[in-house]
Amino acid sequence: MARSVDRSRVIFGNEIAKPVVRTAERKKRAWLKRFGDDANADYPLAATLNPVLGKRFGLRNVISGDPSVEGHEPINAERGLVIGCIRMGYGHYRPALAIASAAKARGLIPYWFDFLSFGETTGAKVIRSLGELHSLGSRLSRKFPLFDKLYWEPLNSQGFKKLSFNSGDQKVSELMTPIFRNLDKSMPFVGTHPWNSQAAVHAGMKSVVNMIVDNWPMALHLAEGSIHTVQGPASWMGYRMLREFAGAKTALRMMPPGSLKLTGHIVDHELVANITPDCERRVARVNGGKARRLLLSVGGAGAQGEILAGIIKGLLQEIESGKIVLFINVGDHLKAWEKLVRDVPALEWAVKHFGDWNTTSEFCEKGLSGDVSGVHAFYDADVFAAVYTTNLLMRCSDVLVTKPGELSFYPIPKLFIRRIGGYEAWGAIRSAELGDGSIECGTEPLVSQALELLFREDELIPMMCDAIARQSSIGVYDGAYRVVGLATGKER
Repeated sequence: MARSVDRSRVIFGNEIAKPVVRTAERKKRAWLKRFGDDANADYPLAATLNPVLGKRFGLRNVISGDPSVEGHEPINAERGLVIGCIRMGYGHYRPALAIASAAKARGLIPYWFDFLSFGETTGAKVIRSLGELHSLGSRLSRKFPLFDKLYWEPLNSQGFKKLSFNSGDQKVSELMTPIFRNLDKSMPFVGTHPWNSQAAVHAGMKSVVNMIVDNWPMALHLAEGSIHTVQGPASWMGYRMLREFAGAKTALRMMPPGSLKLTGHIVDHELVANITPDCERRVARVNGGKARRLLLSVGGAGAQGEILAGIIKGLLQEIESGKIVLFINVGDHLKAWEKLVRDVPALEWAVKHFGDWNTTSEFCEKGLSGDVSGVHAFYDADVFAAVYTTNLLMRCSDVLVTKPGELSFYPIPKLFIRRIGGYEAWGAIRSAELGDGSIECGTEPLVSQALELLFREDELIPMMCDAIARQSSIGVYDGAYRVVGLATGKER
């Protein structure tokens, strides 16, 4: 597919050093040699109703196939909004679902355009290979502290910050354009990973919003030619200035006016619309002396297993006495559940909600107003059910325990455990400053103190709920609606 601009050579008016560009071009050639060149391939596109979230908010999966085949349907270019995503953990899936939810609330049809679902393409093969490397790095960073300190943390906080890194990514994303050939270029497109947005721009999509989830400015996330969006004001200024993207002593040409928008937090319509009643129920449980509900969201890399096991062990007595209810969502990572059970054998007696989306949905609905007790574990092999189960459980939980990643921005009281990448630290900082979450508690003593405040005292949960109500009143959690508005041209 033809491209008129080589975006690896000049980025927002900043010329990239020729050796960096040559390296980027060489890496692109290496990928083509390894996986083949499908630049001239023709991938017909159709849509199918998502089996889990199709009924909930009309989500359609974009696939490579004949739209006239039974069960397929053509893509509605007039009413549709395309959500470009890549599964690398849940960090890009979850905000993509928030955009789908907001699109439905605005009367649009959300189309799920997962680059990895086109497994036969060169681009998907490259993404899968790079994703495996990132997952390996995450696991090693938790297993080997020296690796984390000397390599992984600096790479995730400073290495990805360099403008030169974006040059290489622009070349990689050129390999992802063939799947756009049969997509109407006038359709609004929201990318939840920079490769999605970069590829969409390369492919000639006319209205591209590049949604940046992380709160630490890095050149990794740039997709020149799109409208960039961020969730917090400090992030806005850091990106607009391209602050330290070429080192602390170099001031770069800034992003031009209009290329960057502050939207607020990217949150699903169902959660935003129910902030008031959900917080009222949390405060009522605290004031009424009822069991407090703790939700653990477990990642697949196993990086948090040790600290989560420690949290559960420390609360077992209060769980058994009925003072605390524990929800554990391991997503689609059954091995993570099996490891937790090995570490905490008492979990073997948990009520297991495994693989039945309807039962899980019914349990969460009843949990909004009814009483629950004990330990409930959730697992589903379907990634959409796996991710969205946490959304359902958030509404009937009092506190969410999570690393400071994409969940940092959600309207529920949060206890942040240790981050996985250096950039994640700024999600906890944002939440702690707003008052809807804790500081980052990276050690067991800090976690124990935070649990004392949240579950053995009565002040912190209502305080966080009050902060959530204040932020909601000024639209802090309305970012998903604004992103949809920017993509469709209805948001200034």
